[in-house]
Amino acid sequence: MNEPLPRYEQVKRHILDGIEGGTYTAGDRLPSENELVRALSVSRMTVNRALRELTEEGHILRRAGLGSFVAGRRMRGHAADIVSIRAELADRGEAWSADVLALAALKADKDIAAHFAVAPGTRLFHLLVLHKGDGVPVELEERWVNPDIAPDLLAQDFCATTPTDYLLMVAPLLRAEHVVRAVAATPAESRKLDVKAGTACLEINRRTWTGERVASYARLLYPGDRYELSARFSNVGASNNS
Repeated sequence: MNEPLPRYEQVKRHILDGIEGGTYTAGDRLPSENELVRALSVSRMTVNRALRELTEEGHILRRAGLGSFVAGRRMRGHAADIVSIRAELADRGEAWSADVLALAALKADKDIAAHFAVAPGTRLFHLLVLHKGDGVPVELEERWVNPDIAPDLLAQDFCATTPTDYLLMVAPLLRAEHVVRAVAATPAESRKLDVKAGTACLEINRRTWTGERVASYARLLYPGDRYELSARFSNVGASNNS
């Protein structure tokens, strides 16, 4: 016979059932602690623990003086994979759209040139694209591309396909490097992503190689409450010693 769940787990399950069943949707205010205490016949300490854990797990948001609210769904990316934003949005049932903010051939400055191991002033393709899910901004992509790898890039319609999808089609990807960090959105980035200036964001710096040449360098910026990374590992801690 299965052991009954601890009371705080029962409270969590009650709230999650309401979210998963559609009783509560993103942005909805949840019942107050006092209401949950009365409805579920549990202590305030039990309710507080349940709400705290749901907050830590990203299911709800708690705002001082206002109460608890259902968090918006976060898109989940995979740390070791190259997957287009369009496919990630499709996985969570959202329609992809994009605004192309810049698309041109530019001379690389010292920092960008270093990513490609070329001399400053080398001509590279540059694009800036704002990706949206159901009309809500979810990713600001700034990308530099080696013209030798994708010579027709500037002729593409990146409102119809993503840069990732196009590059995967025209350039065989042999190696990739990801650098992930937390950053605060600048005022300009905040306006594009429709968040407050200084909002915590996830930044992924991605460099890809085709053969021995760097194909592209991209800076991908996501509002922290709309995106999360996951990774899967095998044989963690396994030893090769016999």
